[in-house]
Amino acid sequence: MPDFEGLYEKYATDVLRVCYFYLGDRQKAEDVCQDVFVRLIVNAPELEEGREKAWLLKVALNRCRDLWRGSWTRRVVLGSPVFELIPAQDNTTNQDEEEAMMDAVHQLPAPFREVILLHYYQNFGISEIAQITGLPEGTISSRLSRGRKKLESIIQGGDAQ
Repeated sequence: MPDFEGLYEKYATDVLRVCYFYLGDRQKAEDVCQDVFVRLIVNAPELEEGREKAWLLKVALNRCRDLWRGSWTRRVVLGSPVFELIPAQDNTTNQDEEEAMMDAVHQLPAPFREVILLHYYQNFGISEIAQITGLPEGTISSRLSRGRKKLESIIQGGDAQ
């Protein structure tokens, strides 16, 4: 039986951060985060030791995808700031660059945004992302590569498509 409180203390911030970056709305991210841990308690899955975070993030991403599919959410979120969880920097230039990058990440289509967030912001490797998303490693590598190209295009003033 998993230690629910321990898992919450250890991973709630990561789950919340991924949800917030995905959705761009703090309240919705908190709702999804809470839902993820409620599902953990209700379903009490057999989690492999060391794989708890992967399970939590997989459930979180699935819930975020469900919310993101709603057209109302897409319209509201696209105009929302997504930087509340980024720690303040002493250097204003670095903060501006970080905000521009997060804005660009948020403009990516969902499949690219997911792998970018898991790889660069949660430090998961390609094989771990493949396990979380249930996709082949080649697909993850391809999405990372294409996602980086799309980010570059967005930052240079192109579009995300």
